[in-house]
Amino acid sequence: MLAKVLSAGILGVDAYLVEVEADISPGLPAMSIVGLPEGAVRESKDRVKSAIKNSGYEFPPRRITINMAPADIKKEGTSYDLPIALSILYANNTIKNERINQYMIVGELSLDGRIKSIPGPLPISLTARNKNLKGLILPEENAKEAAIVKGIEILGMEHLHQIIGFFSGEYNPKPVSVDLEKLFSETRSYNLDLNEVKGQEHGKRAIEIAAGGGHNILMIGPPGAGKTMIAKRIPTILPDLAFEEAVETTKIHSVMGLLVSKKPLISTRPFRSPHHTISDASLVGGGTYPRAGEVSLAHHGVLFLDELPEFKKNVLEVLRQPLEDGKVTISRVSTSITYPANFMLVAAMNPCPCGYYSDQYHECSCNISQIQRYRAKISGPLLDRIDIHIEVPALRYKELSSKREGEPSYVIRKRVNNCRKIQIERFKGTKIYCNARMTQRYIKKYCWIDDSSQKLLQTAIDKLGLSARAYTRILKISRTIADLSNEENISSAHVSEAIQYRSLDRDFRFR
Repeated sequence: MLAKVLSAGILGVDAYLVEVEADISPGLPAMSIVGLPEGAVRESKDRVKSAIKNSGYEFPPRRITINMAPADIKKEGTSYDLPIALSILYANNTIKNERINQYMIVGELSLDGRIKSIPGPLPISLTARNKNLKGLILPEENAKEAAIVKGIEILGMEHLHQIIGFFSGEYNPKPVSVDLEKLFSETRSYNLDLNEVKGQEHGKRAIEIAAGGGHNILMIGPPGAGKTMIAKRIPTILPDLAFEEAVETTKIHSVMGLLVSKKPLISTRPFRSPHHTISDASLVGGGTYPRAGEVSLAHHGVLFLDELPEFKKNVLEVLRQPLEDGKVTISRVSTSITYPANFMLVAAMNPCPCGYYSDQYHECSCNISQIQRYRAKISGPLLDRIDIHIEVPALRYKELSSKREGEPSYVIRKRVNNCRKIQIERFKGTKIYCNARMTQRYIKKYCWIDDSSQKLLQTAIDKLGLSARAYTRILKISRTIADLSNEENISSAHVSEAIQYRSLDRDFRFR
């Protein structure tokens, strides 16, 4: 007899429908799986056989053929165990209810019939709803995450016999539901706050501007100056994460299996800080079977690269595409997968190999050629994509021991939210959502400056040794500073402040 059960596979960060067909025919007992199954899928026949027997059901001692369509896409993972088992039981008349085809079914089976959690329940739930299916049956551990999607019945199951009982009418589980507003508000908090950072008012102002305009930022300072401490608190001042952004971010973490059942929805902006020994494939994604990298896990959040010159040159160079396009495309012979990677790059570095160049309290042991070689590890094209360079000096005892607290993150976040609203209104109808993404056309339209500002900018470029790449960056930053002040026109004060945030473009003789 032939039977069919609907399931789903993951491709990139999205799910696609998979039809699991089982055919039981006369012949010597054997079981084969076709449809481009990978290792874990081929091994499922042993798990399925034991799970069925140990759950008290008959495993047909005949020839069983399992087909997984579409047959031209490789099937990976253990989430096909449950649909394979149910297709066999359906073909063997253990399950007789035809409404099984109204549900999408996914899950890994243990040898005793228990159903284990799987990665990617959120995109699977979205696909089930988009295919107009009645519901989704999956492991109970994944049910809350899948229930984020409205308009579909989510049934969380713990054991194989529960599902068989459900289709025979002996077991009626209650569909899982979550209060999205409550979930979103309860988990929308940070454990860190910017007012915990002592001193560094100039640095705090720089990251507020960076957050306001979506600018990438590079912090330069000696060891122990507080660069990492500031970076970790940048997500707390970024604009509030919208629900649609939360779902997009959660999908990526869901596919990677990084979510916990107690927190099925990511409601705060992610912060990723990979070590400098990371490979290019781990950073942007890749591998034999492509997986998302750190840039995608930082989607709608912050990617922090500490000790930037210590990263391998090829690793830093692969950041160009995601910084420019907001996505990563990984191509293989059989397929091409695109992962979202719209993040804010925050980097930190020492000013020189010893770390104390321009520090008035420590003597630098490096010569100019050593400093130039050290900074040359960061290529010009990568620096082109970093708008703000800010110096973070070492703190003195008076600043460290001060009891005065700075502004809390929520106060700064209010200003940043207002700043972003201005930009959203300005770029309505375009694909641009913040000042950092402005092209030359929009810079010319929205970054007009008066004669006094033009003269100031000319002086900065000619006298301070600023590079040509700094010109458009200064205009963008000036536009953001004006937006934070809720001013329509860019003034010379805005331009003057913006010039301060291009420290790496200055010649050494001016330091």
